[in-house]
Amino acid sequence: MNFIVGAFKPPCIVSISFADGRTRKQVPLKKENGHTVMVPLFQSQENIVGEVLIEPIHGKKLEHTGVKIELLGQIVRELDVPGELYEKKTYPFEFSTVEMPYESYNGVNVRLRYILKVTISRNYVSNIVEHQDFVVQNYTPLPSINNSIKMEVGIEDCLHIEFEYNKSKYHLKDVILGKIYFLLVRIKIKNMELEIRRRESTGSGPNTYVETETLAKFELMDGGPVRGESIPVRLFLSPYELTPTYRNINNKFSVKYYLNLVLVDEEDRRYFKQQEITVYRLET
Repeated sequence: MNFIVGAFKPPCIVSISFADGRTRKQVPLKKENGHTVMVPLFQSQENIVGEVLIEPIHGKKLEHTGVKIELLGQIVRELDVPGELYEKKTYPFEFSTVEMPYESYNGVNVRLRYILKVTISRNYVSNIVEHQDFVVQNYTPLPSINNSIKMEVGIEDCLHIEFEYNKSKYHLKDVILGKIYFLLVRIKIKNMELEIRRRESTGSGPNTYVETETLAKFELMDGGPVRGESIPVRLFLSPYELTPTYRNINNKFSVKYYLNLVLVDEEDRRYFKQQEITVYRLET
């Protein structure tokens, strides 16, 4: 990735590369312009090692007052003292055992990014800046306690159902298993579906803004149930673009997931019951 800036003509080419760039896993990252690029994947406590290559355009002199690289929001490394560059020069860098507790996230109203930023400082003219994104994903072990979800809901004297999901915490490639029991049916149900909803909240207090997305709709039943009927639930999570649950990340935002059971009667009235689940990333 190259980015060239100059007062009138490009003074140099700046490139950032990772030491293990050829072997490290790459994942897609959606940029602000909507384009998707492949970037390296890291997790917390890893070393971030690489090189910055600065190559002056042939025949040009690059005067600067210093070169530095930043892991944005965390660490700065000075790469060079003030001076002049007449030919290309490589600067190795290393950020050791970097604490990156929060995952990269690209939501509706909030983004959490990790970026390497190289700055060539100059007098009288604009600085030369180059950015390199990378993605952070952190893994969670299997939870020691993972209780099932079991609830009864209904409308008095009209509808009484009991639903049960096999657990309350699911990893990103998991399968939701469960059953829906119809204990009382006195309204004409047309169909039933299960939705996965993501709720992203930003801000705090009266300034909290909530955005809800329906990520998946899965039809459980087509046609009217009868009393005593049991409908199985089997929903694979892997086809959907889920993230782990994020709770109050740096006091800035949260992301929660819900299973929304929806019943529609013959007059198109909708009855629903929503239940929060926890989603986590399991190392594979």
